[in-house]
Amino acid sequence: MPEPGDSVKPRSPSRRVVVIGSGTRFLSGISVYTVRVANALADRHTVGLVTMRRLLPARLYPGWRRVGADLTRLEADKRVATFDGVDWFWLPSIIRAAWFLYRFRPQVVVFQWWTGTVVHSYIALALMSRLLGAKVVVEFHEIIETGEANIPVARVYIRSVAPILMRLANGFAVHSEFDRDLVVQTWRVGRRRPIAVLPHGPHDHYQGPPVQPIRDAPPGVCNLLFFGVIRPYKGLEFLVRAFEAIPESEIDRFWLTIVGETWEGWTLPEELIERSPRRARITFVNRYVTDAELDSYLHGADAAVLPYLRSSLSGPLHVAMGYGLPIVITAVGGNVEAARRYEGIVVVPAGEIRPLSDALRHLPALAGKRYEHPHSWSQTAAAYEALF
Repeated sequence: MPEPGDSVKPRSPSRRVVVIGSGTRFLSGISVYTVRVANALADRHTVGLVTMRRLLPARLYPGWRRVGADLTRLEADKRVATFDGVDWFWLPSIIRAAWFLYRFRPQVVVFQWWTGTVVHSYIALALMSRLLGAKVVVEFHEIIETGEANIPVARVYIRSVAPILMRLANGFAVHSEFDRDLVVQTWRVGRRRPIAVLPHGPHDHYQGPPVQPIRDAPPGVCNLLFFGVIRPYKGLEFLVRAFEAIPESEIDRFWLTIVGETWEGWTLPEELIERSPRRARITFVNRYVTDAELDSYLHGADAAVLPYLRSSLSGPLHVAMGYGLPIVITAVGGNVEAARRYEGIVVVPAGEIRPLSDALRHLPALAGKRYEHPHSWSQTAAAYEALF
């Protein structure tokens, strides 16, 4: 892994591309996407990766107890020159990152946008990239991060400062027509700069050697899996209530497994679980699990349920599609569009208990069936090629 002061030599006359996004110290779905897209682009280009190492003072992060823990097996491809990374307080990391860019001499720099905590660093690196003659692309995973949107000071800061980054961009990338419209409405980027809709590849890196499935559900019982961080917009409370609404005559056919870390103090789902009349049929793992553990939980699941109340890009959706599971999702944001060609999808309205409960009751008929993810990372790289 080269240090910023080392010479980074292109291995071919292809484009020199740098991807800038979340590192794995503050591990999230954006961390996963950042590494996966850098690896995919390395099949076509000479690629560098600059990560945001410390996003903010760790104690302010919702998952602060696990910051820095070794939770993932994901790594950058050996062909990707990596600098990990930039800290929110800058010194000396921003100087080293700028030196890395100077030595790499990128032709295109892709910024993964999801949180306002990185906007000051992104603006500095985008200015440096433009001075070096590079084209700048901003790829959106959230238009404004949901937790930050609910904090007035953060919302005002982002709305005031982020437009500087948007003006520095030569083009944009999103993952649905839904998000394309939101980007135009929110950031007023107009139509003079391209906005590409990119397919999202499968999050299949969790799948390692054969594992022992983790499931408390007895054999022959349909194990429904919810996984991912537990936040107000995830709609988990509706899933708990929909599970409770399954008739007594049918409940022996079902088990609910919930694997996720509580964020933003959103304890309503936990409270509902603990006092649920179905508590004996619910497994609740309230923490951020390792990749290996998630792999085992997914192998032990018969279906995934994602009852979101809103969504821009769902990482768990692409994980579940990568495992070929039957999936119940709500018709919000870009989820339905992202899963349009996935044969194992069941779509229900958001925030409604009865339709969700009815969908759950049909899942035993799909248990054991597996489906193909409709996209690949090579398709993502090809879509980027068209944008470049």
